[in-house]
Amino acid sequence: MDIKREIDLRVAWIKKVIKDASAKGVVLGMSGGKDCALVGILCKKACENVIGIIMPCDSKRNYLHDRDDAKLLNEKYGIKTLEVDLSPIKQVFRDGLFCLSDNQKEIAYENINPRLRMIVLYNYAQREGCLVAGTGNLSERTMGYFTKWGDGAYDFNPIGDMTVSEVYEMLRFLECPESIIKKAPSAGLFDGQTDEADMGITYKEIDKYIREGKAEKRVKDIIEVAFLRTAHKRDMGRVFPK
Repeated sequence: MDIKREIDLRVAWIKKVIKDASAKGVVLGMSGGKDCALVGILCKKACENVIGIIMPCDSKRNYLHDRDDAKLLNEKYGIKTLEVDLSPIKQVFRDGLFCLSDNQKEIAYENINPRLRMIVLYNYAQREGCLVAGTGNLSERTMGYFTKWGDGAYDFNPIGDMTVSEVYEMLRFLECPESIIKKAPSAGLFDGQTDEADMGITYKEIDKYIREGKAEKRVKDIIEVAFLRTAHKRDMGRVFPK
């Protein structure tokens, strides 16, 4: 990958997206992770008015090193920092939704987190005339490892075609803080959660299959089953094909 060329192309594209929408800036969720770090840096290169909103919700790590890393990233690259605590709001949702069904799958409540965050981002964007930047990468999209209408919602996404390996490569080139690069990728939905543990395979294995079509049978089966099972998540909503 010609990293400098890829950065220039993405920055130029972001500038065009903002200009075409007559937007006043860009807002994104800042979790302290690799993807939002890269998107934030790219957006800042394209636009002076970039706002990174830190939105802790339920998980202790959201209030500790995730928040610290998000603030560190914003400070280093001159991204405006805002913060809103969503835990009390999530509790209200839990209390209100509990009675709807006897099936109390915890994942259904964990997915409230990214959906609440998207409400915050679009509320701010509408009030301030901004566009919402997406932060999902190709590896996550392939596995369907995102929340539909949560972190899967955005106005534009400058890294949606990049694998996790490529995200790290670009972050190193851009001298992203090592604390962000070195920590295990996690959606931060609950304490101790990591992406790779959830999926049962590593991003390195996923990326190799995406770019080279190579994987041992177990890995290949996991990826292909996940891709088919989550096809609906990569569709903005199907309409009857008249």
